[in-house]
Amino acid sequence: MTPQTFSFIGHFIHAKSNPLTRFVLALLGVFCCSSGLHSSWAQSYPTRPIRVILPYAAGGYTDQISRILAESLGKTLGQPLILEAKAGGGGRIGAEAITKLPPDGYDLLMTTNGTHTYMAVTEKNLSYDPIKDFTPISLVGSYGLLMVVNPSIPGKNLTEFIDHVKKNPGKLNYATSGVGSGLHFAGELFKSMANVDMVHIPYKGSGPGMQDVIAGTCQVIFDGGAKPFVDAGKVRLLGTTSAKRDPRYPQMPTLAEAGLSGYDLTYWIGLFGPKGLAKDVQMKLNAAVKIAVADPQVQLKLNNMGLNLIGSTPEELVADIRQETEKLRAIAATIPGGVQ
Repeated sequence: MTPQTFSFIGHFIHAKSNPLTRFVLALLGVFCCSSGLHSSWAQSYPTRPIRVILPYAAGGYTDQISRILAESLGKTLGQPLILEAKAGGGGRIGAEAITKLPPDGYDLLMTTNGTHTYMAVTEKNLSYDPIKDFTPISLVGSYGLLMVVNPSIPGKNLTEFIDHVKKNPGKLNYATSGVGSGLHFAGELFKSMANVDMVHIPYKGSGPGMQDVIAGTCQVIFDGGAKPFVDAGKVRLLGTTSAKRDPRYPQMPTLAEAGLSGYDLTYWIGLFGPKGLAKDVQMKLNAAVKIAVADPQVQLKLNNMGLNLIGSTPEELVADIRQETEKLRAIAATIPGGVQ
């Protein structure tokens, strides 16, 4: 609001003798003034470091990716981003924590679809609404799981492996990080689309499951962190779960390309704020993410970790959450005994 406008309001207020009129007009002036201050505040944001909550353990996949992104975002925004791991409950504790913080732009959440789509399906009494309780900022990137098998299992490619499983129904085990996990969904979708029978063996994490696949106790696992074991020859890679090829293995077909047309379980990492974040701040953060994912150095580092960079609008992120949740509900309905 211009100084001339404030002068006009002031003269108009004093020209009125009615106390109620003066009160209403005074409120109008305060409102306009506060709106101008808010706009000025948003333009100057940020003026101090920004905390980014990670709902998973330090040192994990999300943590590694977030450190690379935080460095780029900090340069763009002119303030450092401080990462804080708040693990527990499969990501629920960290995700819930951000919903209780003020929407001032100084507390953000970097998370995966584990807290925003899988939990919406697997948790009966989730303490937050994945859409209503957050301000979406941007989808950062997506990645797929690597489908690997013990090298002793017959089948050099997906078709040969499926033929082997069909000839041995119920004799092969596939490991996951737990009932209702992304790995569990990947295995059940594979069983359904390939029309095969494998036995689900849940573990407390993908690490122990991978070790049993290497040992031969289990024969199959879908795991995003399998690259070191693939490269060392301890497991054999048959395909990737996402619609796009894994940038670490550009010559390896996706499961859809290898014969299971339509197979697509893509995992993602996104940035959120608490509900009520100012639009100007939301879009400034969104712009910073887009600058980061367009940086060739950031692309090189994250592609080497298997992440396909995106940089979406807030609206596209919300649409992805809605669509994926419905897709997972359909898959969950096919899992014997449910996923709770």
